[in-house]
Amino acid sequence: MDTTQKTPRVSLGRFLGGVVLAFAVGLGLFYWLMSPPMEALAFMVELMAITSILSVAAAYVAYRSGWINRTPSLRLSLMGGYALVGLVMFINIGSIAWLMFASQHDLLLATVLLVFATGIAMSLGFFLSQALTDRIRVLDATARSIAGGELGARVPVNGRDEMAKLGMSFNTMADQLEAAQRKQKELDTLRRELIAWVGHDLRTPLTSIRAILEALADGLVTEPQMVQRYLNTAQQDVRALSGLIDDLFELSQIDAGGLRLDLHANAISDLISDTIERFSALAAEQGVALEGQVAPGTDPVILDGQRIGRVLYNLVANGLRHTPRGGKIEIHARRENGSCVVEVSDSGEGIQPEDLPHLFDQFYRGEKSRNRATGGAGLGLAISRGIVDAHGGTIGVESQPGQGARFWFTLPGRFEIR
Repeated sequence: MDTTQKTPRVSLGRFLGGVVLAFAVGLGLFYWLMSPPMEALAFMVELMAITSILSVAAAYVAYRSGWINRTPSLRLSLMGGYALVGLVMFINIGSIAWLMFASQHDLLLATVLLVFATGIAMSLGFFLSQALTDRIRVLDATARSIAGGELGARVPVNGRDEMAKLGMSFNTMADQLEAAQRKQKELDTLRRELIAWVGHDLRTPLTSIRAILEALADGLVTEPQMVQRYLNTAQQDVRALSGLIDDLFELSQIDAGGLRLDLHANAISDLISDTIERFSALAAEQGVALEGQVAPGTDPVILDGQRIGRVLYNLVANGLRHTPRGGKIEIHARRENGSCVVEVSDSGEGIQPEDLPHLFDQFYRGEKSRNRATGGAGLGLAISRGIVDAHGGTIGVESQPGQGARFWFTLPGRFEIR
């Protein structure tokens, strides 16, 4: 899509309309104030028509020559315009005076007065153009500052004319540029941190697997029980690597807009039951109660069962990492305004207020809510948001430090792929 703005052209029709209007008003005033005989009126019509044609010709030649686009400054363009107006006045009034004045003295006097009036008009135009060009210079200086990297520079906005509107539009553009730069810096920082985190999460299991394989290959471990223990550890490390690679692949699909959904009518109650069953052993081991409840009339829901199951898995896994022994995690689903609302609440440590706005951002890991000690590369919640967004729903979180967290997401009743 071509967004290039074309230079607007002057409307010749409006100019001709203004000339015709001036001709009609002038002729009307002449007839109303002086009540001339028909001969004088006809002569005035002929005279005004000739001068109007000369004025139109002078303006058209000036416009077609394009001199206003070749002047080195706007002030010179304005002064040239005032001079052209004075010339047109001189043509009109001078021609009428030359044809109507009987006295040579009166003709010379009219010429002197016209030159004087034109000079006064150009002096006044120079004074008024100063205010306009000063505002343009301020805008130019601010634009140069922004081009030099000072994105905090702004144009002072005074008045309500076109220049004021231009200044407001310029400041809005500068605000957007500053916000984009700030966002880009944040993303760059998060990407660098992601590389460090992923490198750490890859290096740790790989180092463990290499050590296990070397020990087995060198015959350092021969007892069957110890060999099996080593193999079990290696399997856990492989599963951790596989999960991390799957997260990165899925996140890249979301970023590229290539996440394909297999939509069918599904029972959200079955997905919640499957999630509880998957985590029941781990929850029991950690001493955390895991419960679920689905309100009547909630099923069925149009969704991708595998993807939404992944969302539930991520939210429950996140809750288990931050819920202490004796705590509780609850999953609830209900219908609300035609949409399906799913909530995952825990009684854990809660989330710091400064982390809440960024919790679903890609690559973000809060210092307390998500750290290396609790596992994960900080991708689960970003993936969950991408999946819910692809379903046309929304996802969010409410939490206070020390009072647990409540994650929720909605699935629309009428589905539209985003």
